[in-house]
Amino acid sequence: MPATRMLTGMDTIKGIWLSGGGSLLRGIARRFSEKVNIVFRVAEDPLKAVARGTCLALKGTDNYPFLMK
Repeated sequence: MPATRMLTGMDTIKGIWLSGGGSLLRGIARRFSEKVNIVFRVAEDPLKAVARGTCLALKGTDNYPFLMK
């Protein structure tokens, strides 16, 4: 099954948040939304969002043991 059909088949998908440098490309969220019919949003501060997420993951390595392999 194609990934798009798998994602759109999930009732819980309310949208996908983009972060990091790639999300700063002008119009990328709109283009993704048009291609796969899922709402894409850009984080308020995409670069800091990556850093904050990494920090949270490293603080919670007991919850995410696969990060430390």
